[in-house]
Amino acid sequence: MTYLIIYLSHHGATQKIVTEMTDRLGANNTMAVDLSIGSIPDIELFDTILIGGSIHAGRIQRRIRRFCRHHRDVLLTKRLGLFLCFIDKVHDQSEFENAFPQELREHAIAHGLLRGELIIEKMNFIERLVLRKAKGVVDSVPAIDRAAVNAFVQSVREEASLLHRA
Repeated sequence: MTYLIIYLSHHGATQKIVTEMTDRLGANNTMAVDLSIGSIPDIELFDTILIGGSIHAGRIQRRIRRFCRHHRDVLLTKRLGLFLCFIDKVHDQSEFENAFPQELREHAIAHGLLRGELIIEKMNFIERLVLRKAKGVVDSVPAIDRAAVNAFVQSVREEASLLHRA
């Protein structure tokens, strides 16, 4: 079983989660590609593809949306997992639905609402100012849901294993 994780990490929280996923899925059979710095390998070569990013101003990163749109036909032939890192628990499901096309959400074998964290030190002045004004946040907020990360990876492994045996 081979896994490809396609993601974007603006301030590093998604990167932390992807590192955990890679460790749990097995570093020897998992490739993780940050769309902001890495080139995309031939996705046809992988059994399972996981795609995720984080929410900023209510939307997932444009490059993630573009990747999903551009590779839609191939993604619909693969085992697919979709995950989202976010802070606002109130809107998590609606943000997930807005982040990924319905067709991909329905095709996916696993959905992950993994929370995230705010790393104030990595934000620029404008981001810190907006966060302070909008949410009253002035310090970093560690909120990665490790149990949700574990459950997502376990779901991917179980579903991929079942489909692989069939």
